[in-house]
Amino acid sequence: MTTEIALLTVFILSVFTGVEVISKVSSTLHTPLMSGANAIHGVILVGAVIVTGFAESTGGLIVGLAAVVLATINMVGGFVVTDRMLQMFGGRKAPKKAPQESAQEGAA
Repeated sequence: MTTEIALLTVFILSVFTGVEVISKVSSTLHTPLMSGANAIHGVILVGAVIVTGFAESTGGLIVGLAAVVLATINMVGGFVVTDRMLQMFGGRKAPKKAPQESAQEGAA
């Protein structure tokens, strides 16, 4: 029983630490940190796939499958958010000219 309480205590303290650390990050550092977190989640996804491959019971297989699905959603969603944030920092692109307008300007 004491092992479970110790593990629960570590989990709760890590949640509080994570919330405090993330809330103090400035917006200019958010994108690089998200990219790093996405890379770490790629490693977590590979680990979940490997552990699920060695599952011998149905319960272990179900938990492993849930871990793979959740890690995939988190990783892909993180890359989508990071890409969108990087697009916000990019300048506005000039509108593309139609091919007919380009040919007319070249002839003049």
